[in-house]
Amino acid sequence: MNTLFKNALVYTDGGFKKQDMLFDGTSLSAFDGDLASVHSTIDRTIAIFPGFCDVHVHFREPGFSYKETIYSGSRAAAHGGYTAASTMPNLMPTPDSAEHLRVQLDIIERDAVIAVKPYGTITVGECGIELSDMEAMADRVAAFSDDGRGVQDGALMREAMERARALGKMIVAHCEDNSLLRGGYIHDGAYARAHGHAGICSESEWGQIERDVRLAAEVGVPYHVCHVSTKESVEVIRRAKAEGVDVTAETAPHYLTLDESVLTEDARFKMNPPLRESADRMALIEGILDGTIDMIATDHAPHSAEEKSRGLKNSPMGVVGIETAFPVIYTRLVREGVITLEDAVKLMSLRPRERFGITSDPGFTVFALDEEYEITEDFMLSMGKSTPYLNERLFGKCLATVYEGRAVYLDPMLRD
Repeated sequence: MNTLFKNALVYTDGGFKKQDMLFDGTSLSAFDGDLASVHSTIDRTIAIFPGFCDVHVHFREPGFSYKETIYSGSRAAAHGGYTAASTMPNLMPTPDSAEHLRVQLDIIERDAVIAVKPYGTITVGECGIELSDMEAMADRVAAFSDDGRGVQDGALMREAMERARALGKMIVAHCEDNSLLRGGYIHDGAYARAHGHAGICSESEWGQIERDVRLAAEVGVPYHVCHVSTKESVEVIRRAKAEGVDVTAETAPHYLTLDESVLTEDARFKMNPPLRESADRMALIEGILDGTIDMIATDHAPHSAEEKSRGLKNSPMGVVGIETAFPVIYTRLVREGVITLEDAVKLMSLRPRERFGITSDPGFTVFALDEEYEITEDFMLSMGKSTPYLNERLFGKCLATVYEGRAVYLDPMLRD
């Protein structure tokens, strides 16, 4: 059934142009004026982008399929407009050898509806004691990361960087100094003090970034910082870039649009790193505007409803985000004039693909930018439902995502 998108905004050559486009359910073409070929017409604010790319997701399989699976996670990604994702390695077994990696690769090959490329671990079991079999995994992984844990031993991190450089791979770091955590689980700020919660100081993040960019400069390895959340981290990365260090960084939609002022005792506001202060949020926005922060990743981290029902203190860290990422960025940043729609495409699709060498055809995704809707649990295809945007009204609804000539997501209005 051919659908005509009237005056669609089509991303081409770094910008948008308006054009009537015909969608047949699996492909797009410029409309040639033949109305006899049109089954339905949509005349509203439609935007067509290259499929988004998320370099930081947790699809939880193998090992924790009660939280999410490769199938459910990749379907949720397609619902969010994504056609590529890289899965973090805190799994069971952890991908620290070719044998362990193969377990996940087999599931991806069988079940993924988009391009999914896993990370290999930096250390065996992510225990930070001995390095993983990086050589055996290098050709099959996006990069090496111990996401969820910072590598505490600087000498071991240097050795990992040296081996990654020799293999032509990148080190992707969750930066967290365990000696500074002191049992914290939310930001060490006003809410923690007012409600008797143990706080996580900002230095636990930026201090390890500072160590790592120094090591990366000395070794000459490409280095990427996960989920930046503090103003000091932004400044460390900005300074490192100015000094010529091969470093890139990501942040997530929740760090750009929320801060500790929204905290309640509900665990849908609990993630690692935590929501920080308003000044941190503003520094992150400045960082994406001046290029210090290169891309937006979601850190999509589903847990079961029972796990997230235990309150702010006792629930695990992590929230879902791959289905709400673009609507949040579009509503809170693009519509507010903070960034442009072109910026959003670069941050969510082009730059992550370029940095991580993801050369597969991105396909495309179609969004109705003018559609406002409520984020409910029923909206989400992910098995995890814990989102800080629950019951929020956002603009920008995904109508279709196409990858490798297949419609991996279609809104009911295009299926009818």
